[in-house]
Amino acid sequence: MSAFGGKADIMYDLGIGRLSRSTGVSLKKGPISAATLLVGAAIMVAPMLSPALAADQVHDEIQVYNAEIAEVGQWTIQQHLNYAVTGQQQSEIPGGFTSNHALQGTPEFAYGITDWWEIGFYLPFAAESSQLLSNGAKIRNLFVVPDAAKRNFFYGINFELSYEMPRFSSKPWGLEIRPIIGVRNSEWEFIVNPIVDLSFGAGGEADFAPAVRLARNLGQDRYVGLEYYADLGKIGDFLPLNEQSHQLFAVTDFKVSTIDVELGAGYGFTPGSDRFVLKAILGYAFPVPGKDNDSSRQTLSMRMGSSAHATDDLMMSSLGYPLFRK
Repeated sequence: MSAFGGKADIMYDLGIGRLSRSTGVSLKKGPISAATLLVGAAIMVAPMLSPALAADQVHDEIQVYNAEIAEVGQWTIQQHLNYAVTGQQQSEIPGGFTSNHALQGTPEFAYGITDWWEIGFYLPFAAESSQLLSNGAKIRNLFVVPDAAKRNFFYGINFELSYEMPRFSSKPWGLEIRPIIGVRNSEWEFIVNPIVDLSFGAGGEADFAPAVRLARNLGQDRYVGLEYYADLGKIGDFLPLNEQSHQLFAVTDFKVSTIDVELGAGYGFTPGSDRFVLKAILGYAFPVPGKDNDSSRQTLSMRMGSSAHATDDLMMSSLGYPLFRK
């Protein structure tokens, strides 16, 4: 997929003169030497002007995981929606999906097994050119340090098995391995997800797609921050910079009654990125069976940044952290 191809010292032998990336130009004397230079320059510049393929155009979930999970026996649901106002117009595979002016998303259902293990299930979709397209399904297992919301330092790891439809990928089976490492206090949080995406079958590879979040707790269930998402391509053989995806999102999190909301707008810095994307996540945590509803709501409210007074510094570190921002 390299836009340039070959090594840096490759030389174009035009018969009359030579144009070299490493040594410059060496032309034989004669009136045609200028034309030789122009042809050589065109050969070098043409790949730069060709449209670059995005590292990945499928983005049904744009999110930084924070190691918080549902309580034992509790169900949660989130709806992810991402719209590429200006996206990629060239598909990764012939006749495949393109992200430009496309809406992508997925419902996400999760269930708490233990205080350190949550399972989840997705049904990704896309709306493109007035068509509603299914993109298979995903299932995940998320393992975290217990009570991550109450910790200043937290961690976990997510394993997500996916099956994509042929229109979205030439390699349908994939596995996401997402480590989660984060620190927070009562005012700030910083989270890193150094994601490795594995694809299986012919042409399968391991890609590196890190995600990072820095956010400020404003109190009263409100956060503002920046999220960075990248796709560098195959580990050990990264894509050229113009084919990599690098996006920076401005995000805000808040709560409307019992619904958690995250909104964001992202800008892509490379030709291989979707240039401008809007994202939204809506989340709801169902009551825990067997628990007093008022007690459950109070516990959830404290996790999501209510103005309730914490009784110690450890609890203070958990204020203002919405459940849905995994």
